[in-house]
Amino acid sequence: MDHARHTPKRPLGLAMVASLVISAALFIALLVMNQPLKTAIAPQGMISFQLAGTAQQAQAILASWRPDSVSVARASLWVDFAFIAAYLAMLLQLTRRFSLDRPGVRERIIAKWVRMLFIVAGTSDVIENIALLNNFNPPDNSLSMVASIFSLLKFTGLLLGLAGLIIIRAARRQPLTPAS
Repeated sequence: MDHARHTPKRPLGLAMVASLVISAALFIALLVMNQPLKTAIAPQGMISFQLAGTAQQAQAILASWRPDSVSVARASLWVDFAFIAAYLAMLLQLTRRFSLDRPGVRERIIAKWVRMLFIVAGTSDVIENIALLNNFNPPDNSLSMVASIFSLLKFTGLLLGLAGLIIIRAARRQPLTPAS
């Protein structure tokens, strides 16, 4: 096999590894914090609260949580702000890494759209968290709707951005690492 034609293996870089480790640690923390929030009315815990489009749904979810669980829910929203910064940094660095050896115009355009989708997702997540933090006492229809819309926008941006990353990665003519 001709190894001269392959690009050398690139290390991930300290920033990428740090954002990946921090994202994973915060994600695990959020999963643990979400466990006491799962009830019959909120089977997905915090995600059920995020997607409660009305004050009545939000109030029913809050009523199904124990008083200490409401404190956990608030704390998880604050932890989520750090998670947003970490996952956004990781995804933007991953997009940059995947597009480094893709000099084509089409690939650069896709990478630009992917970055924009991730930024929209992160911004939507921040707006959603602010709406949710203000929607505890008492829940409000407009805040519930805002949180629900921005939650859906966040998930859409993340899914489309990840699909774009797959397209960028699949479009490579050369692998990231040489074949052994």
